[in-house]
Amino acid sequence: MTTKPPSPVEAPAEGTTEKLAYGSVASVPTVEPNDGSRLGYHVWRWLTSREGTLEEAVRESGARMTIPVDAAVGLIREQLRTRGVTGL
Repeated sequence: MTTKPPSPVEAPAEGTTEKLAYGSVASVPTVEPNDGSRLGYHVWRWLTSREGTLEEAVRESGARMTIPVDAAVGLIREQLRTRGVTGL
């Protein structure tokens, strides 16, 4: 039996909320790449809804990080600030 290759994943376009969210978590060290994707999704969800806090979104993601949650939130917050997000 043969299997098909996975579908290609397109990178988000410049200037989109998706690019902002996933770019802001790129510097957070995670155990596996999927943990970074999960973290990026939760940051994107938080950016679009602004429900709860950034800290809650990071904890809620369940991403396995090699640094403490507080340090990860600090890195993400700094990246968002340098990309022009206000109200953090």
